[in-house]
Amino acid sequence: MACRSCADQAHELSTDSHANYGRGLLYGIGAAIVGLILYATFEIMTGLIIGYVSLAVGWMVGKAMMKGSNGHGGRRYQITAALLTYAAVSMAAIPIWIHYAGEHRQHASQRQPLADEQRELDRETGQPQTSAPAKPAVNIGKVALQLAVLGLASPFLELADPLHGAIGLFILFIGIRIAWQSTRATSPTLDGPFQYSPRPPA
Repeated sequence: MACRSCADQAHELSTDSHANYGRGLLYGIGAAIVGLILYATFEIMTGLIIGYVSLAVGWMVGKAMMKGSNGHGGRRYQITAALLTYAAVSMAAIPIWIHYAGEHRQHASQRQPLADEQRELDRETGQPQTSAPAKPAVNIGKVALQLAVLGLASPFLELADPLHGAIGLFILFIGIRIAWQSTRATSPTLDGPFQYSPRPPA
């Protein structure tokens, strides 16, 4: 229960604004980046693909957005939180791919001396040598765009393994739902104003 003055102030505080949404978006992006790093680091360090980290990412994004918006929620917050959660989990595949690609290059570089010795032996024995094809120039922008598209599609690409892919998508959906529920609109329930009637003296 509240008096008229307090009720008016409470209604003013519950009014959303673009500034609140902007702060919520900024906090949500920060939480999504942290969640992406957490997801990728966990899989790289353990070698385990556990989609349950998606639940933590959804919770982090939702709570961060609500903190940034000073407790304001609503449909645009929910949509933003859902998109950020999906982006964080799906794009975590990119650093994971880069990590495994680096390991593959390391193994290839370890085999390179053997290939050099083989070419030297062929030259000494007069065997025809095959020259390595020239590597085309790499377009960094095109590669980054392709990685982004593949990263966003990675949850569905995992359906190549139907069982694990479906489980991963289901857990991701639950994480998105957590973010959605965390950023729902909350408005105070106010009763009043009431007429104050002092008690008569006993």
